[in-house]
Amino acid sequence: MAKNQKNTMKYMIIATIKVDGTVQRKDVVGALFGQCEGLLGDDLDLRKLQRSTKIGMIEVNLKNEKGKVHGEILIPSSMDNVETAIIGAAISTIERIGPCNSKIQVKEIQDVRATKRTQVVELAKDLLLRLVSDSSSTSKSVIDEVRSVLTTEQSQFFHGLTCGPNIDSSTSLIVCEGRNDVRNLLSAGIKNAICTDGAGEIKQELIDLANSKESVIVAIDGDRGGEMLFLQLNQLMKVDWVAQAPVGQEWELLPNKTITKCLAMKEPAERFASRVSEPDSASESKISKPPQQIIDYAENIGKLGAREAMLIFEDDTTSEPVGASKLATSIEESEKAVLAIAYNGQLSKRMFDMASESGVATIIGTSIKSGEKPEDNVEAWATSDWD
Repeated sequence: MAKNQKNTMKYMIIATIKVDGTVQRKDVVGALFGQCEGLLGDDLDLRKLQRSTKIGMIEVNLKNEKGKVHGEILIPSSMDNVETAIIGAAISTIERIGPCNSKIQVKEIQDVRATKRTQVVELAKDLLLRLVSDSSSTSKSVIDEVRSVLTTEQSQFFHGLTCGPNIDSSTSLIVCEGRNDVRNLLSAGIKNAICTDGAGEIKQELIDLANSKESVIVAIDGDRGGEMLFLQLNQLMKVDWVAQAPVGQEWELLPNKTITKCLAMKEPAERFASRVSEPDSASESKISKPPQQIIDYAENIGKLGAREAMLIFEDDTTSEPVGASKLATSIEESEKAVLAIAYNGQLSKRMFDMASESGVATIIGTSIKSGEKPEDNVEAWATSDWD
């Protein structure tokens, strides 16, 4: 297929073909055009679609083994997803090629634009980093620029793990998940942080470093993944304190003021472990006390009428009361990121699915419908569990 033709295509129909006999590429292409002719009407006639470049050049790759042929058919399409799916279904009806029995099965319809979107995202990231790097000195105030000499150091490495410059000399250590968490802490003037580089295998050098410190703080994101990282570290190394980001937020994106607040409100590791560990029996269904932030969010429920909800944004501001039927639309139209939903009513699978599809990490209601659980990416709380 010509390069300029590839660039105009939206989808790629990928199908497998098996023929009980020996055929060539031209036989397969001829069967595709001939047997689909008149099947779908003039609007979806393959020959007309190819002449108008709505269908690209059909690629047929065949292998002949022991008198039988098998291979792959690739059909590029610039039509919409519905029309492309119809073409895929049409070629699947072909059961003979020449005198031979055949079977064509569509394996997948690939969105060609997805690869382009990935390339666009990666290029945009690179351009943004260059832009920030080039303009950082002009965007800062004079005070911030002078202060940066004292507070911001270039990140370093400890056995391959990104860290601040003071991890060896400091008597305390802050352990966080990713390298960007460390860099954000550096921007806030905190130079004794080190990352685990994800929640996989923890390096022995990091374990030894933590065990040698007087005080170790684990800084985790405000989600279940952060809690799981803490549980893993708590079994492997010395952990004295836990500083958790606000619900649904990550350390790499926290502003300096929130970083300082989270570290000041750190919680003893033993108490945090007892709160987040899975209950030993199914009978332990009540939550003694949720995080203070959840309690604060839940106070908004008292301002709502029955089956009304309130959106809680990333800056802790709230929306006006919203009816349950308009909740998804309100989230979609919101100009701010929504961290949580406070809902005056019983939480059901419908509410959980809506929160999951809208990318809202936390939802709080008066109760949870029996037998229904949220998706893995949604944290659900019921005020009836602690009232």
